[in-house]
Amino acid sequence: MVRRVLSLTSGRIAVVILTLIALLAVLGPLLAPQNPLATSDNTLAAASGSHWLGTDYLGRDTFSRLLDGSRVSVLGSLEVAVMALVVGAIPGILSVYLGRTFEWLTLRLADTLVALPFLLFAVAVIALLGNGITQAMLVTGALVSPLFYRVARAATLAVARSPYVEAALVAGASTGWIVRRHVWVKVLPPIAVALAQTIGVGFIIVSSLTFLGIGVQPPAPTWGGLLASDLGYLNYQPWAPLAPAVLIMITVWASNLLADAIRDVSGEAGRAFVNTRKARANRLGKPDPVSTGGA
Repeated sequence: MVRRVLSLTSGRIAVVILTLIALLAVLGPLLAPQNPLATSDNTLAAASGSHWLGTDYLGRDTFSRLLDGSRVSVLGSLEVAVMALVVGAIPGILSVYLGRTFEWLTLRLADTLVALPFLLFAVAVIALLGNGITQAMLVTGALVSPLFYRVARAATLAVARSPYVEAALVAGASTGWIVRRHVWVKVLPPIAVALAQTIGVGFIIVSSLTFLGIGVQPPAPTWGGLLASDLGYLNYQPWAPLAPAVLIMITVWASNLLADAIRDVSGEAGRAFVNTRKARANRLGKPDPVSTGGA
């Protein structure tokens, strides 16, 4: 699947952008030219050689704060996606095999989580557990998990009635073995699509919460927090919100682009894609690297 995704122009663009964002999260705090928390008397300064994006209302270097805040923003979105994956996908698969009681309970729980407003629920949990980005993201991931639950359950139901799965059940195979050997391979592509989409959703959620000052202890920088502070001084720096807003938009766009690329190369569409590439390679008289390289 990876080779098929990379064979698409959209897939390569998405992977390159997300890789750069990941490197920014890892290396950004180390590359910050100045202390992102250090204040000065040079407030609301324009862009210059010493301050590439100017300074904020406390005289802090905006470029350094943007680099330093990338780690919290990226890690927060990944926490949302991983939490949603674990809480949603595993019960979604097992609901098909563990009986009516487990199925009914998980379905009702998923319906309940869908009905809860994530922002209000996240604020309530933070009030109980303390204002921290991890608490906020784990709660938000649990509220997003019904997406993975429904995707995993639908894909598992499609596989559960397959002859080879029924034969394995008749032969006495355990549920765990069937899931590992037969189900997971079929369920993985739609889950990968949902995961890529959820990373983009996670960025929006992290930015929204930090924009409101939820989940982050001041003066720690985040992309959403920078956006919020810049909006208060548009009369002095109308360009200031542009950098964090563009980074958020590009990251979300790349995540959705990757999800579309995974969808295009998996399932029936993926088989049609491979057949098309094979036919084109045969016409050109050379082997196709996608079909020969495997997924």
